[in-house]
Amino acid sequence: MSVNNNNTYEDIAAKVSAGGRISREEAGVLWRTAPLSLLAELACGIRHRKSGDVVYYNCNFHIEPTNICLFNCRFCSYRRGAGDPEAWNHSLEEIADIVRSRRDSAVTEVHIVGGVHPDHDIWFYADMIRIVKEIMPHVSVKAFTAIELAYMIEKAGMSYEEGLRLLRDAGMEAIPGGGAEIFDEKLRARICPEKGSSEVWLAMHKAAHRLGIRSNATMLYGHVETVEQRIDHLDRLRALQDETGGFDAFIPLKYRRAGNRLGEGLEEVPVTEDMRTLAMSRIYLDNFPHIKAYWVMYGKQTAEMALGFGADDMDGTIDDSTKIYSMAGAEEKPRLTVDDMKAMAASAGLRAVERDTFYNEIMR
Repeated sequence: MSVNNNNTYEDIAAKVSAGGRISREEAGVLWRTAPLSLLAELACGIRHRKSGDVVYYNCNFHIEPTNICLFNCRFCSYRRGAGDPEAWNHSLEEIADIVRSRRDSAVTEVHIVGGVHPDHDIWFYADMIRIVKEIMPHVSVKAFTAIELAYMIEKAGMSYEEGLRLLRDAGMEAIPGGGAEIFDEKLRARICPEKGSSEVWLAMHKAAHRLGIRSNATMLYGHVETVEQRIDHLDRLRALQDETGGFDAFIPLKYRRAGNRLGEGLEEVPVTEDMRTLAMSRIYLDNFPHIKAYWVMYGKQTAEMALGFGADDMDGTIDDSTKIYSMAGAEEKPRLTVDDMKAMAASAGLRAVERDTFYNEIMR
């Protein structure tokens, strides 16, 4: 990455404070040389301009239909092969039971992601969405990563738009941000060679945005990627958001090393690097409304700290319904109460506000 050595981090910080957009080269200077305290100040300034003193949360739970997956990404601790004693593959009736068990809760969103199961097709997943909506008609269904969507849609011989319309008609209202990992093609060939390409991920979200389906975006950081590759990832997201305006939130996801092949010989990055990455994400993604501190991945204490580095969303209550990060060494039984969320926000001098999937405030 070429850098203008006359452009100091102080100059770039002044540009950010004035509401200017920074380049990839300026982001590299800021990321490497600016004090962490300055990044926190800049990121919180942007957060305040976008969200004031509000930190958002929602009442949600996850459904993970299966951890059997066609792909075998080196960073993944969740995937199991068919026949493995730790594998699961829920039937539609089992999915219905999961939803019924939370029917009387305060949940407003059901989040569905899992492995790319070779035997399941788009009609199976459309039926799954219909089941959720029949049992809990008031909830929003945020479902399937771009990689899951690409497999089921291509298997059906449909275009992305055709497949997304089918799922939307079944009740899918938004798409989560998983599967993005790092967009750099050479790095993907090293860490997830079988997985859908960065082009596929971006094309799926672009197609969703054209249909009015909102989505989130992620980045898996803290493994073998470089700062330049992180910035390239953020830059591609910023460019797509300029084009479509369809992203609601960005979620930096910390790589966890337990239980996966990529973790051999690697140490997880320190909390200071988590905060630097989160702050730089807030600074660079100037056209994203929200930055999420996903507490399930960070842990509660670090997520609370993240509110001082530009995050304005904590995700949701979860209710011990996801295993993707716990299988990699994060929160064992992820669950937060509404009071927990309010206390975390208050400790950062902020105000917790319950939202729906689309960041509309919910008044109880």
